[in-house]
Amino acid sequence: MPRPSRPKRFVRRSQRGIALIMVLGAVSVLTVVLAEFQDEAGSEVAAANADRDAVQAEYLARSAVNLTRLLIATEPVVRRVVAPLFQMMRRTPPQLPIWEYADRILAAFNDSAATKDFAATVGIDLSQSKNLGIEGGRFEIKVVDEDAKIDANLGGSNQIAHNRLARELLGLMNGLQYDRLFDRADADGQTHDRLQVCSALIDWADLDEQRFDCNVTETNSGGSTSEDGYYANLKKPVRRKNGPFDSLEELHMVRGITDDFWSTFIEPDPSRPEKRTMTVWGQGTVNVNSANAQALVAVICSDARESELCKDPQQAALFTMGVNMARGVAMGVPIFGSSDEFIAMMKGEGLLGPLLANIGMKKVTFKSPAEFKKTISTESKVFSVYAVGVVKGYKRETRSLVHAVVDYRDAPTLDGKPPSAPSGGQLRGNEAFMAVLAPNPGGRLLYFRVE
Repeated sequence: MPRPSRPKRFVRRSQRGIALIMVLGAVSVLTVVLAEFQDEAGSEVAAANADRDAVQAEYLARSAVNLTRLLIATEPVVRRVVAPLFQMMRRTPPQLPIWEYADRILAAFNDSAATKDFAATVGIDLSQSKNLGIEGGRFEIKVVDEDAKIDANLGGSNQIAHNRLARELLGLMNGLQYDRLFDRADADGQTHDRLQVCSALIDWADLDEQRFDCNVTETNSGGSTSEDGYYANLKKPVRRKNGPFDSLEELHMVRGITDDFWSTFIEPDPSRPEKRTMTVWGQGTVNVNSANAQALVAVICSDARESELCKDPQQAALFTMGVNMARGVAMGVPIFGSSDEFIAMMKGEGLLGPLLANIGMKKVTFKSPAEFKKTISTESKVFSVYAVGVVKGYKRETRSLVHAVVDYRDAPTLDGKPPSAPSGGQLRGNEAFMAVLAPNPGGRLLYFRVE
């Protein structure tokens, strides 16, 4: 029998249904394509914004570093202004630690909130100022005095510097409370005593292949045997650098510098670099005005190892309390105008010697006060500037850290003339070349790192 034909109405409905399905399918495909396109475009825009904010944050940090360099360069000028006040008190005008207040002093150049706080603190009206402050971001500054630390790069110098560093390292590790630290095995199952760690630090940086003997009880200590093969026997063998340390992190490669050693003697708090005890950028002497108590004990015990301060943990605790008390009373003003004043205090003399005696501190007898005086100072020339640029975005914050180490040893004062500046006219030929090499009042960069 022939198949009955479907009604025309049914056929039209079927065709409409098919068309509707095709339209819905097309819309679905377009929706998926549009969503994918939107996600890709959104991701690219977010990545571009993140890159833009990262660049802005980095240059905010760089600007903060430059401002801080200029601030530190003003210290000699400020010191001359206040010098008569100290002379009236019959004191040597000390170096003023203006770098410790860099974040407050430079707040006028920061964002609007910091600028307002600065104006309120100083009591000035900045409403009429122009081009002061920044928009769309801010910066944070922290300056660390590297000359307040024990300089590990003394090991890359001469024999006299080697002996000095050895005594300071042994003074740093001398306390009985640290015995357990040197009894523990490292990740390779090896233990390292005080003398081995001390020798390893010096051997890494010195220029020869001879083992340095840190037993500096004799005047002429040094190495007569070849350096040990510790590094060659590691799972991943390395070779000693036999050159100065380039960064603080390089200390991790030295024998015996375990995580426990690092947190005890080098960097107890990574978020507070001012608490560091060691450095690789100092000028060799330790500033007694800015060094922490642990570094001061190490330097003192480098020449007075038989004193009670170097043997009795209670005496070390009293010394720490006395130093903190004296600095609290001074309210930021440097305590010592010269190295002789510090030595007199440790002998129980001068203005501060009786203060330590009253809290139970015993006098320190130096083996050679003249030699000890060469290891300390009251003026710093090398500084670490930690500057963070901050840019806020939508539900996020971009931060960029710049760590710069600046050396002011050869820097001319701001009110002095550049050494190579001609009397007039334009720089030409050799004069232009020498102008580039001329010392900068803002110091010389020793280290620069962006994170």
